[in-house]
Formats: sequence, C-alpha cells, structure tokens
Amino acid sequence: MADQLYLSYWLRGFTEHNMLRHFEILLRKFPFSRMRPQLSLTVHAIELAEPSLLERDFPDGDIAAVMEIAKEHLNADCAYAVDAAWDIWQRDAEWKLRPAPVRLTCFGPRFPSEQGEQFLLEFGHDSLFLPQPDLASNLAPYRHNIRGLLHLAEDLDGSLAVSKRQLWSESGENFADRLEAALAGEG
Repeated sequence: MADQLYLSYWLRGFTEHNMLRHFEILLRKFPFSRMRPQLSLTVHAIELAEPSLLERDFPDGDIAAVMEIAKEHLNADCAYAVDAAWDIWQRDAEWKLRPAPVRLTCFGPRFPSEQGEQFLLEFGHDSLFLPQPDLASNLAPYRHNIRGLLHLAEDLDGSLAVSKRQLWSESGENFADRLEAALAGEG
C-alpha cells in the first residue's frame, strides 16, 4: 500500500523575522511544473484545524506575488502552505511526464508541526518513487523521479542553513530502506 512521502527541514537560526525569507528561497529553488505553473497560497493561524486566514490563487506562478501576500500575514503562529505541481514520470496506461501535486509548508516558530520541522514538503504517494513489482521492466521513470527528489534536496541543502532534514513516509518507515528493499526485490 502506498504511503505519502514527505521531506522535512529544520533550519539553524530560524525566527519569525527570517522565516519568509527562507521560505522564498525554498520556493525559488523548487522545480515547479512548466505544464501547470499555477500556485495557491493558504495561510493558517494557531493550528491546521483552524479555518484558514487566507486562500489565494496565483495562476501565473508568480513567487514574488505569493511572498508579498504572505508577508502581509507575517506572524510566528502562522503556517504558509503553497500548493503547486512539479513534473515527474507517472503511469496510467503508459509512462508520461506529467504535473503531480505538491504542498510546500513553512511553519512559524510558534505553529505546531508534525515533527517540529520548519518546512514540510509533501510529494504525494511514494509509489511514484518506489519501483512496483508489476512494473519492474522499466526502472528509468523511477530513477528520474528519485534523481529529481535528490537534486532538490541537494539544492536546498546548499541554499538554506539546514541543521537536519528527513525523507520519510506516513507509515514512519525509513524511505531509503524501503527503496533499497524495492530495488532488491526487482533483481
């Protein structure tokens, strides 16, 4: 059964005053879909269970406009979620490069997050990255998707003051171990 795949980041020196600057760096490094460039910003206060303070769409994917609106709601107890897409290989009847949904969230210092992280990137089902036994004949799309994920992590590591990062799935299992097991099962 497929789990959701996440990438969490913890940053050194992360404060209310610099959190949106760091978030803008993350957004500018993220390889958003060229096929579906629109972005959507949601601002939450206190906790995710509360109604959102703001929901705004940006059809042209203008990161500067997203950040301008986010800054109007700057607060240590807010979270800022950007829903978008990135282009990865997916399979219906055949493999095709298509937009897949992602959510990039910045948690203010006083906003509760799952593991205490400041950034959470949600990539959807891990089955897009884990080779499936019935599709063992073609590993190239999985390799491409994994390379994209690793390239993103490398770019973020080089651009942010990262103290810790973790790639994980909702089951709590180590994704690297699951990937290794899936690849071993293919051989």
